Amino acid sequence: MATARQFKSPPAPTQRIDGARTVVLVGLMGAGKSCVGRRLAARLGRPFVDADDQIVKAAGLSIAEIFTVYGESAFRDCERKVMARLLEAPPSVLAAGGGAFMDTETRALIQRQAVSVWLRADLDTLVSRTVGRTHRPLLNTGDPRAKLQALMTERYPVYAEADVVVDTGPDSADQTTHAVLRALAARPADPAQEQDTP
Repeated sequence: MATARQFKSPPAPTQRIDGARTVVLVGLMGAGKSCVGRRLAARLGRPFVDADDQIVKAAGLSIAEIFTVYGESAFRDCERKVMARLLEAPPSVLAAGGGAFMDTETRALIQRQAVSVWLRADLDTLVSRTVGRTHRPLLNTGDPRAKLQALMTERYPVYAEADVVVDTGPDSADQTTHAVLRALAARPADPAQEQDTP
């Protein structure tokens, strides 16, 4: 595993990184989307938006309360609408909820309008980062480790459709942010985006 000394400072953001598309971070709960997202937004000079926070604001209820009162289906419907609204906003760094990229409609919208980055974490990392956190409705029943393993089996093949994949684990949020910046810089230029750039 690389140490902090092996990580070099990423290059200053270029137009291709900091272009006309929102960067959407996807991945399971505990992957580090919020921690990395805030740092990435600062490096790119963009606002950071947490989709779950926007859902809570729109519903006037916590995510756990939405699940309890209305069920997961209602939450996913709200999530779909909020994500569509956020993707129409000016470019940002957007942390998507763990299930957002699983929705066919939302995923297609992200693929058309944004650059998606999957923060891929192993099971031990996810367990260590989510244990004891009662605001995670999907982990509040049964064995959290078994539930996370089941979610990995279900979701990782879909998350693999993201434009960029960055492994996260014992590395710090700063190190992961550097890795995301390097991966974004290494992406081939988007011809459609270049045509839109004056």
